[in-house]
Amino acid sequence: MFSAPKYLGPVTDHFDGNRFFNQGVLRTGFKDLLRWIFHRDAGPWRSFTEYPPGPPPPERAGEGELLVTFVNHSTVLIQLDGVNILTDPVWSHRISPVSFAGPVRHRPAGIRFEDLPPIDVVLLSHNHYDHLDAPTMQRLAREHGPRIFTSLGNTAYLESIGVGNSSDMDWWDGAELPGHLQLTCVPAQHFSGRGLGDRDCTLWCGFVVEGKGGTVYFAADTGMAQHHFTAIRERFNDITLALLPIGAYRPRWFMAPVHMGPDEAVEAHLLLQARQSMGIHFGTFAQADDGEFEPIELLNETLDVRGIAREEFFVLENGASRLVTYAGVG
Repeated sequence: MFSAPKYLGPVTDHFDGNRFFNQGVLRTGFKDLLRWIFHRDAGPWRSFTEYPPGPPPPERAGEGELLVTFVNHSTVLIQLDGVNILTDPVWSHRISPVSFAGPVRHRPAGIRFEDLPPIDVVLLSHNHYDHLDAPTMQRLAREHGPRIFTSLGNTAYLESIGVGNSSDMDWWDGAELPGHLQLTCVPAQHFSGRGLGDRDCTLWCGFVVEGKGGTVYFAADTGMAQHHFTAIRERFNDITLALLPIGAYRPRWFMAPVHMGPDEAVEAHLLLQARQSMGIHFGTFAQADDGEFEPIELLNETLDVRGIAREEFFVLENGASRLVTYAGVG
């Protein structure tokens, strides 16, 4: 029920011919899920809170410029060298296969959909409902017609809902984007699935975009995977901005394999040797036991302990934008 089409392809070091897998990571199962559900210690969240939308972003950033706008959750508008890129776009009120149940928004999208500039490229990291939102993708396809890049197996699902112009990518695959930007699909430590029978049947990933205005790493969803971060740093040794998840990390015993906490995101920032990092994946959907403001509080505590300036690892308000430069944050 609700399952996405399964990927079919050759065996690799992260695909056994039937399912994808994380190397050396303990896989949680249904018993672990039940243990969490029956022993939850959920932090506080406010009910839906209205925020005024951020101002409409500019139509384009100039050549050699990098402007990022935090829509919220994992949705970020990256404007690099005149090209507009959206990551894991979600404008729906609920992230669920049904309209009457499942995680619901606690704040609106920071930018109104109508205020988006022309979207050239969409990056889809994996097929969870909070990252691949079918209604949003259908609307983007109708109104913007972007090129879509996603991890192995997800193009078949997009085509099944009437969304075309999509390309599947495996880890370390590359592609050229408009404006001569370079895109690389990079490893992540996570899982996939939209229904009862498709767990890990499509791939999950992050992305790196390179241009004159800098190099952006979008980690999407990932656990603390030192080997992946080290490999990414070795391949891209001058990351201008890393977009790192900081929420949905409690309880650690259950979430740690697939979701970093804020303290681990700081460690990832150091492993990547990124010039700056920005926190994402927090404060919108209550998906785990950390409270609404816990990720930011722990992030700031960790930065203070590690002696890292808030300008080096920052968090943007809902709908806020920031110009990022090689020298620092604008």
